[in-house]
Amino acid sequence: MSLTIEPQTVPLTLTPEGVLMVTGTRVPLDTVVYGFQEGQTAEQLVEDFPTVGLKAAYAIIAYYLNNRESVDAYIERREAEAAELRRTIEAKFPSAGIRERLMARKTKGRAG
Repeated sequence: MSLTIEPQTVPLTLTPEGVLMVTGTRVPLDTVVYGFQEGQTAEQLVEDFPTVGLKAAYAIIAYYLNNRESVDAYIERREAEAAELRRTIEAKFPSAGIRERLMARKTKGRAG
């Protein structure tokens, strides 16, 4: 019996929005990396996200370990984009006084 060494594909798919997802799931690469950085094993990640599968979890962790700089840069870019989106939404829909506005609507609805 001989052992054949073949290149392995990383089970990641890039969405049209530019998000790397675990292929065939709705789990982003960021989620797997964050879990791994917090000390979760591949088995624990699969327990939390069963659609990922153990083989994919190990492959993605290996990919992260072999490409740490580029994956970290990707995650930093995603975090910056999320922060900018949050600022845009908060500027468009300020939360200041929201409780008062909701209570006023509730009171107005009862009166009408």
